[in-house]
Amino acid sequence: MCVMTAPDRTRLPIDVRSATRDAQSATGAATVSPPEPVVPVRPPSGAPNVVVVLVDDMGFGASSPYGGPCRMPTAQRLADEGLRYSRFHVTALCSPTRQALLTGRNHHSVGMGVTSEMTTPQPGYTGYRPPSAATMAQILGGNGYSTAAFGKWHQTPPAEVSPSGPFTRWPTGEGFDKFYGFMAAEMNHWYPQLYEGTTPVEPDRLPEDGYHLSEDLVDHAIDWVGTQQAMTPDKPFLTYLAFGATHAPFHVAPQWSQEYAGRFDVGWDAIRTQTLARQEELGIVPTGTELGPWAEGVPHWDELDEAERRVAARFMEVYAGFAEHTDAQVGRFVNALEAMGVLDDTLFVYMLGDNGASGEGGIEGTFREHLVGHGLADDTAYMDARLDQLGTASTYPLYPVGWALAMNTPYQWTKQVASHYGGTRDGLIVRWGNGIAARGQVRHQWHHVIDVLPTILDAAGVPHPDTVNGFAQQPIEGVSMRYSFDDAAAPDRRTTQYFEMVGNRGIYHEGWTAVTRHGTPWLMVPDGQRSFDDDVWELYDTATDWSQAHDLAAKYPDKLRQLRELFTVEATRYHVFPLDDRVTERENPALAGRLDLHHGRTSIVLGPTAKRLGEDAAPDVKNRSHVITVDLEADVDAGGVLVAQGGRFGGWSLYCVDGTVAYAYNRYGLDRTVVRSRRRMSPGSHTVAMRFDYDGGAPGSGAGITVEVDGTAVAKGRVEATTAYYFSFDESLNVGVDRGTPVSEDYPPVRNAFTGRIERVRFDLGADASPQSEAERLRARLAHQ
Repeated sequence: MCVMTAPDRTRLPIDVRSATRDAQSATGAATVSPPEPVVPVRPPSGAPNVVVVLVDDMGFGASSPYGGPCRMPTAQRLADEGLRYSRFHVTALCSPTRQALLTGRNHHSVGMGVTSEMTTPQPGYTGYRPPSAATMAQILGGNGYSTAAFGKWHQTPPAEVSPSGPFTRWPTGEGFDKFYGFMAAEMNHWYPQLYEGTTPVEPDRLPEDGYHLSEDLVDHAIDWVGTQQAMTPDKPFLTYLAFGATHAPFHVAPQWSQEYAGRFDVGWDAIRTQTLARQEELGIVPTGTELGPWAEGVPHWDELDEAERRVAARFMEVYAGFAEHTDAQVGRFVNALEAMGVLDDTLFVYMLGDNGASGEGGIEGTFREHLVGHGLADDTAYMDARLDQLGTASTYPLYPVGWALAMNTPYQWTKQVASHYGGTRDGLIVRWGNGIAARGQVRHQWHHVIDVLPTILDAAGVPHPDTVNGFAQQPIEGVSMRYSFDDAAAPDRRTTQYFEMVGNRGIYHEGWTAVTRHGTPWLMVPDGQRSFDDDVWELYDTATDWSQAHDLAAKYPDKLRQLRELFTVEATRYHVFPLDDRVTERENPALAGRLDLHHGRTSIVLGPTAKRLGEDAAPDVKNRSHVITVDLEADVDAGGVLVAQGGRFGGWSLYCVDGTVAYAYNRYGLDRTVVRSRRRMSPGSHTVAMRFDYDGGAPGSGAGITVEVDGTAVAKGRVEATTAYYFSFDESLNVGVDRGTPVSEDYPPVRNAFTGRIERVRFDLGADASPQSEAERLRARLAHQ
């Protein structure tokens, strides 16, 4: 007879042949049994489906279930049918939270001390997840789950986001059977650049056809679960649905933002007060909680003039519409699970933020996010004149700092600031119809994002494996939260947690927090650098001061000293040192010291179909002289793009219009320079070149431009200032077409392919002295820690 044996789940993958064995018959007679079919691996009986939904850049006080002004009825429904956690924490930036979520380890432990496009060679900051830290998908998939990821990934080393791979650190290489989404930090919701698995794909519709990225992601998620259930209804699934919303750019159809018309005219100070009152009513914070101190340098509402208030209010209307639209898509997914009859068998984890609300839009807010990222403020008059465009494809918006502070009510500071709860405390809703008896309750146990994975493994009844794919596993650093599901009074099982992000530091221990803010999030290119030794540490007793409103450092110096020493111990243990406070500068691969995909080659040839090369994978033309040469076959009235990098909000393009050649340089969407020939090319073979003669000096200096056809200069011009650090997070370099938004308004988005034929594109790159000097400066700074 066939006797089922329990598989060894501590060693993954499980050998499916060990799931059955032949045994003697009940009579004990020696018999020859027929071969048994291979039994597929399945998790223990009763293991739930798992859904993890992650909203980007949403503060603790933004959503209606947490007292905020953004209506999120799906989140409210799930909270009413499950649990809300009031003291759940993340890491203060995107990639680090995601890596911690999927591995159950602290972000520095798995090399993700910062975002993937800010990584450096330092051990805690490489951006390479070690094979000793298997992901949620690898563990659940190895135990018989179907696995799929949709939306934002933002964990693959940028140099590997190219057609040459390797693909082992893409979603499908990290345990997900299916991936549909984007690899970058953020994405244009009207013109996204997406991947199906590892293959670049284009949406089948445009914005004018009703396309929106969030809707597209949920369409694919519903289709996948439906197919999975039709084929293998006995097999549980893991769905990781990570929205690009509500990260910049704030893109949403006008009917969503119009629902909030006039709602925010009262200003951020009033909204903050209103939100705290609702939070007390909901039991999200204790009665008597105070608002944390207002951030220095940020104006109060009554300090703004009429135009500034008008612009700021409209930003928040668009953001609120964006948030509600996102929640509506989650609602479609929840309804689909319910219609399939699997919702109550699903552990549904809804994370309302991967960090605090973003203050990276600057004091004024911005229609062009990369402006502020490079240290430039947007112009209020410019924005005021275009308020009807806010949220459309002509904008790349992010709201003012004041709204970020209000969306983090009642806490201090914003995203990036890992020291204070405004950067690290977010909403968490957990629903499991057949696994949690409590309904509509609040849990006050103190937890961290690294606790999500062990909670899921606990619910599924599977252990953390000792080995995965032959690699011994480093310990899970999180603890299961399941003990709190049906016991509101259970004592905390997480009593210590360090925090660090771009030099901002903190430590939580048994109710106390010691914190120091090193930088200001909206000053990503600061003038000069502050020594870490000059940072001022604060002390808070969060058992009595929920919102870190009263600094007790002067009153309890011994306690502060004890916690600072504990931070050093934890930071050393988890590879936090050496500290590095650079932000935008590290987004330039040369200045960060990241792997050069081209290994220092100064001559790079791309074929006619090269596409989707991100900032680290493309030839680096920033801050250096270079020549781009295109060998082509022109048709009559040749038009379209020869080669382009970036898009409407930063980049460059070499293209043709009615047989003439032009080069456009777009700096942050702020100013565009077009150097255009008046001489038409005849049909036939030609060599088109663009010579970029860089002035030298500080990053972002000017350059002379010469456009040539067949060795003859046909146009000359000058760019007075260039892009210093990065062209774009969401767009890429492509040959023969400008994918996504257009660098130049001389041609349309998406449908701008070159009408002739391209043979090859060659980049000849001049010397760039800046990396050496920047590397020396960094070594000097690190030596003084």
